[in-house]
Amino acid sequence: MASEVEPSAPQIVSITPLLKRLWPSPGENNVTAAEVAGAISLIFTDQLSPVQTGALLTCLHFTGWDRRADVIAKCAEAMRNAASQIDSKRLASVVKVRGRPEGDYKGGLCDIVGTGGDSHHTFNISTTSSILASSHLLLSKHGNRASTSKSGSADLLNATFPTAPNLMAVTPESIASIYEKSNYAFLFAPVFHPGMKYVAPIRKELGWRTIFNLLGPLANPVEGHIEARLLGVARRDIGPVFAEALRISGGSKAMVVCGEEDLDEISCAGKTYCWRLVNRSTHSEAAYADIESFTISASDFGLPAHALADVSPGKEPHENAEILTKLLQNQLPRDDPILHFVLMNTAALFVISGVCEADTSDLGHGDDGKVITERGPGGGRWKEGVRRARWAVESGEAWRQWRQFVEVSNSFGPS
Repeated sequence: MASEVEPSAPQIVSITPLLKRLWPSPGENNVTAAEVAGAISLIFTDQLSPVQTGALLTCLHFTGWDRRADVIAKCAEAMRNAASQIDSKRLASVVKVRGRPEGDYKGGLCDIVGTGGDSHHTFNISTTSSILASSHLLLSKHGNRASTSKSGSADLLNATFPTAPNLMAVTPESIASIYEKSNYAFLFAPVFHPGMKYVAPIRKELGWRTIFNLLGPLANPVEGHIEARLLGVARRDIGPVFAEALRISGGSKAMVVCGEEDLDEISCAGKTYCWRLVNRSTHSEAAYADIESFTISASDFGLPAHALADVSPGKEPHENAEILTKLLQNQLPRDDPILHFVLMNTAALFVISGVCEADTSDLGHGDDGKVITERGPGGGRWKEGVRRARWAVESGEAWRQWRQFVEVSNSFGPS
C-alpha cells in the first residue's frame, strides 16, 4: 500500500537585506515599489515569518512608504494576483450580455468602497449605496467584516431579513453565474483572498493601521472588469495618493473622496474633498487620465446638510439591518438624514459611472422622464444622480434587485 505523502510546508524566505534597506531611509537606499510588493506577496503564500512580516509592516508604516502611490498600487496588484482566480473570459461574456449601457456608462462592473477607520461610526453608507446603485449598474461590492466599527458590510448583510444572502456562495467559480441572474454581487474578502489569513493575527497584535488597511479598496478580485468606482478615504492627505495609485493601476473612471471631518465617504454635514480621474482623450491608456480636484457639498446634490450625529447610530448589525430594510422598502421619510446621506453617495457613483450623462430617461416604474441637466462642481450632474437614486428607492427597484441577489445566492445551497 502506497504511503500518502504529506504536503511540504512552504519554504520560508528571508527579507533581511530588504528590511535593512527599508529602515530608516528607503529612498536613500533605492528601495523600489516592486521590491516592497515582492515581499508583501510572500505573506499570501505563508513564506514570510511572522517576525519579518511584522517588521516589514512596521518599516512601511513608520517611514510613510505604505502611503506612497506607487507602493500602494504595486502591493494592491500583488494582493490581486494572490487572490483566488476567476474565469475572467466567462465573466466578461456575462457582463457584456447583462450590462445596460446608458449615457457614458458602458455596462461594466462598478464598486463603491471606503478604507474605513474614520471612527465616526456612521451608518453603512457605501454598502447601502451599492444596493441602490444596482438599479442602474452592475455592482461588485467588495467588503469584509467590521475591523474598526460595530457593523461592517458583511456583518450588516448577514443580519438582513426576512432572509439573509449566502455571502459564502459568491465564489470565484460562481461569480459569473451570480451575474447571469443578478445586477448585484457582494464579494466577501475572505472567500477571494485566502492568503490574508496569514497576516490577520499579526495586524491585530501590531495595534496600528498597516498598508493592508489601504489595499482592500484596490484589491477587488474582479478588478480587470471594473469600469467605475467611488472610493472613500479617512484622511485628506491620502486622497491624492489614492487617486494617483488608481491611475498607476490603469483606472480612468473613478473618484476618491474624503469628508472634511476625515470621513471616508461624501459628507452630508460639511464639504467633501474630491479627486476625480477623467479620461478626455480618445485613448484608453491610464497615462491619459487627468486627476481633477474640487469640493462638493450637500447643496450641490439639492439636499440639506445634516449633522453627522444624525447619521451615526453606532448600532449593532441587526439594528442597522432594520434601517437598511426600511430604506430599501421606501419606509423612511423623504427627508430622513440617513436616506439623504445614502442618496448623495449613490448619486456620486451614478455620476462617475457616466449614467447621468444620458439626456433622456425611460426608467419605468413611475419615472417622469425629466432629466436634470444642471452641472455642479467638477462638471457632474449631481442632482440627476439624486433623482435616479430616489427613483431606485421609491419605485421599489432597489429592493427588487436586493431580493434577487438574496434569492440567487441562496440557490447555491449551504456554504
